Formats: sequence, C-alpha cells, structure tokens
Amino acid sequence: MSLYSEYLAEIEVRKNDLGLHPKPIDSAELLSEIIAQIKDTANEHREDSLNFFIYNTLPGTTPAAGVKAEFLKAIVLGQETVAEISPEFALEQLSHMKGGPSVKVLLDIALSDDAQAKAAGEVLKSQVFLYDADTTRLADAYKAGNAIAKDILESYAKAEFFTKLDDIPEKIDVVTYIAAEGDISTDLLSPGNQSHSRADRELHGLCMITPEAQQEIVELGKKHPNAKVMLIAEKGTMGVGSSRMSGVNNVALWAGEKTSPYIPFVNNRPVVAGTNGIAPIFLTTVGVTGGIGLDLKNWVQKKDANGEIVRDANGDPVLEEAYSVATGTVLTIDTKAKKLYNGDKELVDVSSAFTPQKVEFMKAGGSYAVTFGKKIQTFAAETLGIEAPVVYAASKEISIEGQGLTAVEKIFNRNAVGVKSKTPLHTGSDVRVKVNIVGSQDTTGPMTCQELESMAASTISPEVDGAFQSGCHTASVWDNKAKANTPKLMAFMNAFGVITARDPKGVYHSMTDVIHKVLNDITVDDRAIIIGGDSHTRMSKGVAFGADSGTVAIALATGEAAMPIPESVKVTFKGAMKPHMDFRDIVHATQAQMLKQFNGENVFQGRVIEVQIGTLLADQAFTFTDWTAEMKAKASICISTDDTLIQSLELAKSRIQIMINKGMDNDAKMLQGLIELADKRIAGIKSGEEPALAPDDNAKYYAEVVVDLDAIDEPMIADPDVNNEDISKRYTHDVIRPTSYYNGRKVDLGFVGSCMVHKGDMQIIAAMLRNLEKKGPIVFNAPLVVAPPTYNIVDELKAEGDWDILSKYAGFIFDDSHPKEAARTKYENQLYLERPGCNLCMGNQEKAEPGDTVLATSTRLFQGRVVEDSAEKKGESLLGSTPMVVLSCILGRFPTLEEYKEAVEGIHLTSFAPPSEDLARPAIPLKAV
Repeated sequence: MSLYSEYLAEIEVRKNDLGLHPKPIDSAELLSEIIAQIKDTANEHREDSLNFFIYNTLPGTTPAAGVKAEFLKAIVLGQETVAEISPEFALEQLSHMKGGPSVKVLLDIALSDDAQAKAAGEVLKSQVFLYDADTTRLADAYKAGNAIAKDILESYAKAEFFTKLDDIPEKIDVVTYIAAEGDISTDLLSPGNQSHSRADRELHGLCMITPEAQQEIVELGKKHPNAKVMLIAEKGTMGVGSSRMSGVNNVALWAGEKTSPYIPFVNNRPVVAGTNGIAPIFLTTVGVTGGIGLDLKNWVQKKDANGEIVRDANGDPVLEEAYSVATGTVLTIDTKAKKLYNGDKELVDVSSAFTPQKVEFMKAGGSYAVTFGKKIQTFAAETLGIEAPVVYAASKEISIEGQGLTAVEKIFNRNAVGVKSKTPLHTGSDVRVKVNIVGSQDTTGPMTCQELESMAASTISPEVDGAFQSGCHTASVWDNKAKANTPKLMAFMNAFGVITARDPKGVYHSMTDVIHKVLNDITVDDRAIIIGGDSHTRMSKGVAFGADSGTVAIALATGEAAMPIPESVKVTFKGAMKPHMDFRDIVHATQAQMLKQFNGENVFQGRVIEVQIGTLLADQAFTFTDWTAEMKAKASICISTDDTLIQSLELAKSRIQIMINKGMDNDAKMLQGLIELADKRIAGIKSGEEPALAPDDNAKYYAEVVVDLDAIDEPMIADPDVNNEDISKRYTHDVIRPTSYYNGRKVDLGFVGSCMVHKGDMQIIAAMLRNLEKKGPIVFNAPLVVAPPTYNIVDELKAEGDWDILSKYAGFIFDDSHPKEAARTKYENQLYLERPGCNLCMGNQEKAEPGDTVLATSTRLFQGRVVEDSAEKKGESLLGSTPMVVLSCILGRFPTLEEYKEAVEGIHLTSFAPPSEDLARPAIPLKAV
C-alpha cells in the first residue's frame, strides 16, 4: 500500500470516528507521492493532492516543508509547470512557510540571475526567521556587489517586515464567555490526560473545557461576527497551573484568528481575561500568540461604612460585583485609551495589557517575530555600516540611585544582553538576558519541537550551558501513545543538541527521571537563569522560570529570553521548628501566614519569592521553590550560605558525573562543560571574590513576609475544599489546614512522589517502616504509591540498604525490562514501588479511583488531576508531607497528632533551620557574564 493510500485511510478514520479534517502533513515521503500525483495531470487524486500540498502541509523545518519548498522553487524558476500554481502563487506560499528551507529557496532565487530574483527579494523582505547560514549568504552577496542583497538589507535595517504591518485596531469589540467560576487551570483548557494529542492541534482542540462549551463559543462568534469571543475566569485567575502552550493554542483554535490560509489549525491573537488577571506563564504564552490578556477587577472586596473589609463567617473577605461580564455581554477594548468599556461607560483601566512591547507582539502576530526581527534589523544595520533607525519601542531601563539590588535584580543585571544603562537596573526594566539552562519535558516537548520547526531552528544555541529533555511525564505506562510520541521526541531533541533521557541510539539505559530534579542537578551557578517547559521549573539555585513551549524553543534556539525584571517579596523565618515537623509543613504554613498577614491578598502572585533558606541543601530547598508555583509566584530564589552552596554544587557535580559515566554526554561535551562551570563557581566562592548570591541590605521589596515557626505545631494540609459553597474558592491551594481539622477522616489512597520530594523523603519512609514494625506487623489499610524522583536516588537507596525495607513491604516493584503497558485502575491496600517519574502527580496516565480521598505529596490539587469525581462523591486530592501520607495509608485514615508524633519519633525529618541573621549584604559592584 502506498503512503498516500495509508493517508486516505487515516483521513476516513479521523472523519468517521472523530469528525476531524485530514491531519497536517509533515512527512517528506508522503508529500513526494502527492507531488508526483500533481505532476500527473490524469491522476484521479490530483485535485485532492493539490489541496493537501497547498493547504495542509506543515511549514518551517519539517521534512515535508523541505520537499514543498524545493518544488515551489522549481515552479518559480520554470523548471516545473503546474497550471494551478503560478510562479507568483508559488512565491506567496513560500512567504508563509516561516523560514528554514523556504528562506534558503528564496535566497537561491533572489541571489540568482533569474527573472524572478527581484520578486523573491521582495518576499524575503517580509521574512524574519533567518539564521546564521542565511544571514551569512546575504552578507557575502552584498559584499560581492549584489544589488538585490543590498536592497533586502536596507529593508531589514528599516525593519520594514514590521513597519509595513497593520497597526492594531483602536477599538476591539469582544463578547464575553465565562469559561468557569474561580481560577481556571490550564488543565481545563488542555487536560493532562490528553497530553498525547497536543501536537495534533485539531484533535487536541476537542478536549478544551467541554464539547458544550466549544459549541457555545462557536455560537457566540456567529451571533457577534464583528466581535472576538473573550474567555473569562470569573472571580479567579485565568491560566493557573501547568505551563501548557496547548491551553492557549486551544483557546486560539476556538476563539482566535487564523494565522495563514496555508498553515492548518494554527490560530493566534486570542483574547482572555480574569477577575484577578492572568497567571504569569499563561500571560507570556498569550504574548507568544499575539493575544490580549486583561485584568478585569470586576469583583472587589466589600467594605463597611468605616472602610473596613467585610468578612464572612469563615473570616474570608466578602466580594461584591463592580460590573458584570455575564456571558454574551458585548464590551469594547479601546487600545489607544487602554480602557475597557460597556457602550460609553468606562469599566476598568487595562493599560497593563497594552505596554509598548505587548502592542508590538499583537501587531506582529506574536513575540517570536519581534524577537527575531530585532536581531535581523541589528544584523542588517551592522552589515551596511549604518545606525539602525529606532523602530521598536525602547526597552524600559529603570535605575534608582542609592537603591540596592534584590537577588533577582542582581541575576538579571549579570546576565543582561545589549543594555545601554551604565548603572544597575531595577524592577520594571525590560531586559534581554542570557539563558544558562533549558529544560523540556515529554508532554510539552512535542509542541516545543513544532515551535522549533516553525521558527526554522535546527541546532541548539552555543550560548546555552546545559539542556535536558525528560521522559518523566509518561513514565508510568509505556503504552501505544508513549511508544508513538516519545522516541520521535527524543530523536529530535538529541539531534538538536539536547541531553535526552532516552538515547535514540540505545547506548545508555532509558531513564524517566523527574525533569526538575535533573535541572536542579545541572544548574551549577546560583546566578544562572533557567527556562523550562513546565510551571515547576523553579530551581533552588539561580532563578528559574516555567514557560510555554514557544519560550522554551526561543531559549534553545537563541540562548536568550526577554522579560521585565520582576518585583520581589522577601521571606524570612523566626522561631524554631518543632522536631516532629517536616519541611513541607513549613512550606504550606508560609502560604497560610502570608495570606493572614496581608488580609487575604496574595502578595506572591506574579512576583519572585526571595527566601532565606540558609543551610538547607539545594535538593531539599527545592521543596520550597517548587511550591511557589502553587503560590502563583513568577519564580523563587533561595539565598544560601557560602558553605551550603558549595555542598550543593559538589552534589550537583557528582550527579552530573553519573550521567557522564552512563554515556549521556553529547558530542559537544555539554555535561563535562557543566562540571567545569561548577568548579569555577566553587573556586570563586572559596576565594571570597564571588561569594554566594545575596541581596543588598538596602534593596527594595514589594512586601516582606516573616514566617513564625513557633506557630506551627501540627502537620499542615493543603485542601481543595471541594464542598465550599462558593465554587470560586475551590481548588485554589490557598486553604491550608492543620491535621486535627480532619479528625480521623478516611484516606482512600496515598502517594509519595513528584518533584516535591527528594532522597530524604524515601529515607523517611524506610525509617518509619522500621519504627512501626518494632510495634508489630505492618498492615496497610490504604494503598500507598511511591515513585522515587530519579534513578540516582534508587541506586543510592539500594547501596545504603533503605531499598531493602521498601521492597520488603511492596506488593509491586517496577521492572524496566517489563514496563507497564496499561494504566492501573484498581489499587490494593499495599505499597507500590513505581518507576521514577511523575506518576499520579501528573494524572495523564494513571489516577486514583474516582471519588477517592487522596493524600499526596503532589504539587497540585486541581479537580480531576490526581483523582476524578465519581457519581456518588467528589474526588479530592489533599496535599501533605511524606510522613503524614505514609502513616495515613497504614492507618487508613488521618492520624491523631499523638499517633503522628509517635510514628516519627527519632526520625530526622529535615535539616532546615532559619539563618541566625539576615543574609543580605552591603552592596558590592556587579560582574557581568
């Protein structure tokens, strides 16, 4: 059977089973067959083949794009004749193919003596996705006296690819659609259990919210053809949770604009909004697509006659509606006045959505075009020997005399690229920075590959110190979906220059280590900037930002990222920890005490949490930085002592060396380079010339939070509060309760795993089992699922003897030679030792049984993630410490405080102790990278 026949069969399945259009083509072999049928004027499939070629072929650097570009080139040069595709139409299609082979072909024509050279040059003037090979050809041709090359360069220097685009409309009508009440997680827009389909945009679009919601959006669009449908998180924040570009892709698919008539199912410019604005990562992703994200502020805290906040019976502030955004309301965004109107009535200022940089993204159809456009303009001006005219909005540079720097301000200043200011920059400055470490995980990775292909990138930037592609999110079950997607992903990333968890050549054992643990290990400088395709990219060395697949792709391709320097909130501790408290309890208490100190206002949201961890090693400190995603913070930075940082770096070196010994290093010796960077950093600390990162003692913060350790006497549980009468307050991560609140409530399943745990947690389980077996046989009254974060940890536990006692009580132990091929749906009351990876925390492959009350060390408690509702009962995922989860599974219920203390007696739960003094230092001059 030919590839085309197989494609037709697939089309029938998609159409009949799912109601979908033909899948976009990325195969060179298939497109070659299609071209052969186009050239055969008598072929029965010729008409369909033409449509597939023109309208259903993926652009960029996909294999199919290369074949398409070469055939279009032959048409332009008159070497091939297709009645339906004139040379002019061929050039038009090339103009939409976004770089890579299309730019090569356009340069071939433009720099030739062919009659179409000038026309190809005109098309090139609109292109921005050029790389070194392309710009070198242009520069060489210009130096050789080629007039068309000069003409192109002069256009680039003026940035005509940007200036000739239409400005954004002064008035944009929107029709509201309340997608949900309360925070809207990306899991609602792009469910984790559908992660396998994210690269198939039309198919994945079917999973957004509900089919009914999709139809309501379509009907609103039909009813209001001149307005854009604006999806709203009523009484909440839009886009909290995971950093899923697929969430924005789905919104754009249903409510955005078509990017190009020749690129299937790729839409842009969606409009989204939230009562409390847009979550930081989601807002960045909206910018990637040239969309608009509004902070509505349509519900406000009610105040009495004395100006005091009115509170309900639970002590929570009462909200009152400032204005209505009920579904179907037509509103107008005035982009010039930067205000939102209902008719003539002004509702709210939305200037934060229309900064000069964001308006440029909207005009260009996304941030990529602006990022690459600036590079191309600079290149052209330098090649011509002229000064580039000011086209793009000047980067805001804020420098305040006499004001010290926070930790994040120091990191951004150190890594800044192209800054004009002679004095250090402060919060609010727009900065382009060097990215040191980049991470990609396996459920967002396929989209990152697509983004790299769409921007015509073929190899990692030499500016990147380290990059890793994980296999952790699909570790639980090696099913057909994983088998279809994972090897392809690993092969692409490996060839791109990224260290991969699976070796396409089969040299080293395939690993499913949790990505954040690996990134934490390969981060070898506390002043580094890390970008990762997951919201829990929050390393405890340096500053890490979870990002969408597009931002990850930009970081991989260019070694840079651009963003304003964020505000910071300083977190310190006072008092002393009780010996029965786990560090996870301190993390949860931090959130609870912050909300209490600031009358329910989440001062962490959208800001960097600068926490003085002191003597806690990076492995363990990550538990705090990781949870800052649930605090809705933009990022977190740990301030450590010199000795602690050196210990953390030595541990990182040992873990990187293990990776090298396994054969994971690449031809560029990326991992060896990281060890050398770690040695250099350690030497700098020991010499006293470059001590551990610390803020200046006169730095300015948005707020300061002091956590009272003396006030924490019970294990603290993050509760989804699934039965709260106000549905906007469910699944928020803001409800933190002491264990005694649960009064022996039944626990149906426990989970210890995810990026929130480390080797110490596995040791705690072993120590508790030894403690408890002294009192008699241990019987589990609820299933306990344990997934160690990494293979290194498993190996160390085996060497040290702790794996023996875990195995002794395990009814299931993972076996890499026979991985599970089907998801577990029923659980016995026993211990399960699962393969390293995300496991239940992600919820995309396996979940607890519907309706279960789950107690877990997971990151998130969103509805349906770890456990779905049953017909009889809401599923709930309560989050707590490892010792609390273990004991609750043995008892089958929440323990009393006395039972808990007895079970952990004599066990060293954490090394955390607050620094005896503030770790801020007097200001010292910065050193650039």
